[in-house]
Amino acid sequence: MATQDHAEQLRTQVDRRLNERIAQFYREVPYATHQKDSDTIDGEYLKRHYIEIILRIRNKRMIDALVTHYFTKHDPRQAKAWAQYMEEEMLHGAMFGKDLERMFNMSMEEILAYEPTLSTKLLNGYFHYTLEHEGPMAALASAYFLEYTTRETQPVWLDNLERVLGVENLRGARAHVAYDVNEDHLGFVWNVLMSTVKTPEDGQRLLKHFDNLYGLFAGYFHEVYQMTVGARTRAPQVEIPVAIVAYADQATLRAAA
Repeated sequence: MATQDHAEQLRTQVDRRLNERIAQFYREVPYATHQKDSDTIDGEYLKRHYIEIILRIRNKRMIDALVTHYFTKHDPRQAKAWAQYMEEEMLHGAMFGKDLERMFNMSMEEILAYEPTLSTKLLNGYFHYTLEHEGPMAALASAYFLEYTTRETQPVWLDNLERVLGVENLRGARAHVAYDVNEDHLGFVWNVLMSTVKTPEDGQRLLKHFDNLYGLFAGYFHEVYQMTVGARTRAPQVEIPVAIVAYADQATLRAAA
C-alpha cells in the first residue's frame, strides 16, 4: 500500500487532473453545459441520460460484487469495506427512478427494458478486462472518478434543473448527491483505492486509468447527445469508440492547455 505522503501527493495530482478534465468536458463535449446552464431543458435528452444512470448503477453493482470477490481472496479488510460501500450504493438507482416517474411517468420496469448505450457496454467491458488481468484498480478508480466529479458538478447542475423543472422533480438526484457527500464516500473510496497502489508504476497506471475513464464517460455524453438532440438536428455523427479514444487521449488535453 502507498505511504501516506505518496498517497497524499497522488491524490493532489489526481484531483488536479480531474479538474482539468471537467473543464475539458465543458469545452469539447456536445451539450455538456446543457443541464448546468440552459433555461429550457431538453426532455428527451434528460430522460435518456437518467435512464442510463439507472442502467449504469445496475451494471456497476455486478462489477462491485466482483471487486468484493477479489478482495475476499487478497485483502479481507478491503472486502469488508467494499461490501459496506456496496450496501450503501446498492439501491441508489431507485432515487433516479422516482424522478423519472415524476417527470415522465415511467415505471422502473419500463426503464430497465432499455438497451444500455454502446459506451456503457464498453465501460463495463473495461472493468471486466482489468479485473481479469490486473485486479480492481480500474473499477475502484471509476468509483472515485464518479464521486469526485459528482461533487464538483452535480450541485450546480441540480440548482439549474430545479429552477427550470421544479425542486419536487429532482428530489431523487438531490438526495443521491447529499448522501454521498454526507457519508464522505469520496474519502472512503480513495482509501480503498490506495490499497491497490504499491509502487510508483502503480501510480502511473492509475493516472492512465483516469484518462481512459474520462474518455469512456465523455464518449457516453457524446452518445446520448447523438441519440437525442443530434438525431433531431441531423448533427454530424461520430463513431462512439473513436470519440472515446479521442477524449481519453492526454495529448488532447495538452493541446488545449
